[in-house]
Amino acid sequence: SGNKNAALPCIAAALLSDSEVILENLPEIEDVSVMLSIASKLGASVKKIKTNEYSIKTGNLKSELPLEEAKAVRASILFAGPLLARTGKVVFPPPGGDVIGRRRLDTHFIAFSELGARIEMDGFFKLTANKLVGVDLFLDEASVTATENAIMASVLAEGKTIIQNAASEPHVQDLCKMLVSMGAKITGIGSNILFIDGVKKLSGTRYKIGSDLIEVGSFIGLAAVTRGELEIEDAVASDLRMTRIAFGKLGIHWETDGNVIRIKPGLQLKVVPDLGGQIPTIDDAPWPGFPPDLTSIITVVATQVEGTVLIHEKMFESRMFFVDKLIGMGARIILCDPHRAVVSGPCRLKGSELVSPDIRAGMAMLIASLCAEGKSEIKNVYQIERGYENLVKRLKLLGARIEKKNASDC
Repeated sequence: SGNKNAALPCIAAALLSDSEVILENLPEIEDVSVMLSIASKLGASVKKIKTNEYSIKTGNLKSELPLEEAKAVRASILFAGPLLARTGKVVFPPPGGDVIGRRRLDTHFIAFSELGARIEMDGFFKLTANKLVGVDLFLDEASVTATENAIMASVLAEGKTIIQNAASEPHVQDLCKMLVSMGAKITGIGSNILFIDGVKKLSGTRYKIGSDLIEVGSFIGLAAVTRGELEIEDAVASDLRMTRIAFGKLGIHWETDGNVIRIKPGLQLKVVPDLGGQIPTIDDAPWPGFPPDLTSIITVVATQVEGTVLIHEKMFESRMFFVDKLIGMGARIILCDPHRAVVSGPCRLKGSELVSPDIRAGMAMLIASLCAEGKSEIKNVYQIERGYENLVKRLKLLGARIEKKNASDC
């Protein structure tokens, strides 16, 4: 499917032009639906052309985000940059989304302030600017959404902007490429220093969202622990180099043919020690490091691998708390602290009743359930479906015994 984390900023970026923007390969998931609804309530005409393809065209933009939708998805903050650039004002509540630890917003406001915005906070955030002026920005952390907001605010700013310590994930690159197709002047794409020459106006465009590397990594993990055979189409192999290294530490390998990945059955799932026989570590990091959104997935995978590995989640202090559910299923995991877990395997997991706390932990629980003995029931699957398109249907086509119940049936 299309990359969720690219789709959301690209929807927001469509508001930077008053011409039609057509986005292809938009995943049909809850977070995308909410972002399109916000765009519509802000004054954009949003039309579904066909499955995964939408037209967005703005008229007179409003500057205040709708309360309920903005609180439902964290990516709602991505409308701040475009609205500030187009209208000189934006009002929004603290954004919602996954609860996986403290997720600071300071970097967004530092960037907006440097570009010339005034910021007020009183329950809601209110940003105003007579005009935005390019500046040499150094972000205090390589935040993906803050980088994206800074980019969107800068493309219509007066003069030249330099964004240093910028996030450079594939979804940030997707946003930049879309903006360039609209007439923005951005160089340094893919690096941690971006150079932006402001333009007076952006045009419309037709742009295809790139493939979701997190979904690809999730399916690789699923195939490995179920000892299955899987072919994944439209995977971007160049986005998976660190993912390949991390899974390789667990004995998981795949063949690549262009943008097709093949995972074969019969993998010898065994931890590969570091030199000297030391226990290896799999740790996440900003791009091009191992993606933090795959930490939950690879933790489950490690429970089915012979040997011991340390999983180190550096970026979110609450993301590893879901492992108590895996322990309840029979996993041998020691949670050292909010960031580190020692996993020893292989262990036989048993079906259980589970509750999905966030998108990635929910998918990890689903993977655990599919390789466990017996039946599992996962509640709050809304959280999983926020990030994975048509998941039940696709898994059933692969042979999974899975059904979705309505809440009224439970």
